Amino acid sequence: MPKRECRIGLVQSRCSEDLEENVAKTISGIRDAAGRGAQIICTQELFRSTYFCQREDAENFQMAEPIPGPTTLLLQAEARSLGVVIVGSLFEERAPGLFHNTAVVIDADGTLLGKYRKMHIPDDPGFYEKYYFAPGDQGFRVWKTKFGTIGVLICWDQWYPEAARLTALQGAEILFYPTAIGWLPREKESVGAVQMDAWRTIQRSHAIANGCYVAAVNRVGHEPSSPGDGIDFWGGSFVAGTSGQILDEASLSDEAVLVTEIDFAKIRQTRVEWPFYRDRRIDAYDGLDQRYLG
Repeated sequence: MPKRECRIGLVQSRCSEDLEENVAKTISGIRDAAGRGAQIICTQELFRSTYFCQREDAENFQMAEPIPGPTTLLLQAEARSLGVVIVGSLFEERAPGLFHNTAVVIDADGTLLGKYRKMHIPDDPGFYEKYYFAPGDQGFRVWKTKFGTIGVLICWDQWYPEAARLTALQGAEILFYPTAIGWLPREKESVGAVQMDAWRTIQRSHAIANGCYVAAVNRVGHEPSSPGDGIDFWGGSFVAGTSGQILDEASLSDEAVLVTEIDFAKIRQTRVEWPFYRDRRIDAYDGLDQRYLG
């Protein structure tokens, strides 16, 4: 069997109120990753702006755009020029009054292969996404790109093993998670370490349970909010191997462009050694489509 390898690029950055500056910084990161050999490159969640979901403000809907739209076309041009696959996280205006948190998947020739609309939408202090986004209605999807078969899930999706499983069962070799997660400053000292460990652990578990690679890319730095104290985004973007091991990780405090080499042969090897798919009791899982069984 011919050897299949790939380099993953993750662009972790700080965001400002200047949308053009944020886009330019991400494009620079994409070019940096491509220059270092990355073949599939993923942005952080909603990279064009600060994390505006910290508060409910109708003015923020002005930042949304159609797909395809200006930023999609820009990413397509970069993918075509660099010969890389790009996963880009955008604020989609699907129709007047209908918005989604959406990731576009662009192949190495610039073709827009499709998009994934975030399925799980949080509504917590500082994360008021239900005000902005309708939940995805296309289900969980995978795409066969030039360099590998990938699935994309977004931030809050990362806590749900069902989402990872259904995506991996369609053949995803890599699960990408564009993310915007951090600490509320008042909680950082008391629960910060526990929260971050949980975030890493749940995603590593998706890699273990499915024998695939997981790549999570987060933003970094403090983003203020009024009202509120803002959010300290913790960075820490990482790539997990097929047994859940951390292959590469970024700083908790600084911007970074992570480039990580992976070997697709490890997927088959891991699934042979840990045959979770073989031993799944698909005849006994009635109830998983219910809210609660108690």
